[in-house]
Amino acid sequence: MHHGPDDHERRLAPSPFPGDDGRATPETRAALAAVDGGDPVTYLRAVAVLCGDRILVPVVATATSTGTGATGLVSDKEAEMSVVLLQAADGRRAMLGFTGTDALTAWDPAARPVPITLDQAAEAAVADHADALLIDHAGPAPFVIDGEVLRQLAGGHRLVDLGDGEFGWATAVGG
Repeated sequence: MHHGPDDHERRLAPSPFPGDDGRATPETRAALAAVDGGDPVTYLRAVAVLCGDRILVPVVATATSTGTGATGLVSDKEAEMSVVLLQAADGRRAMLGFTGTDALTAWDPAARPVPITLDQAAEAAVADHADALLIDHAGPAPFVIDGEVLRQLAGGHRLVDLGDGEFGWATAVGG
């Protein structure tokens, strides 16, 4: 199997989504707003639409160890960027993701958005021992991905809407 130089260039690109201005995709927002808790088809359709979009994962600076240097100043080299996990009262943890910068800013204006695909976000959530991926936590239409759907996405699969209420898992190629 040939791995050309373009493999590394793709990973090192400033954004895998050229032309992305941070706005939510209208189709994605519409799909999330259309989710009806009693209808699994609307839920799966929203997941499938998200699979074809990018989501913004907020990262915040966290000081890992605040050592003071010889000058007495706290070194910012010790700060690292980390994803945000929310913990529910029942102990379940969710990683946050947003469909657009408007929703992210409504939640926390200081967070820095990092654009990634849904399967990458799910993989990060599972790696951080989160139970769910919570999309647009502060609205307009909060959406939770957990359980088997989260595990399939984390495994590099994407949900595809086959029409007529049928859905299938596809493996992301070249990802």
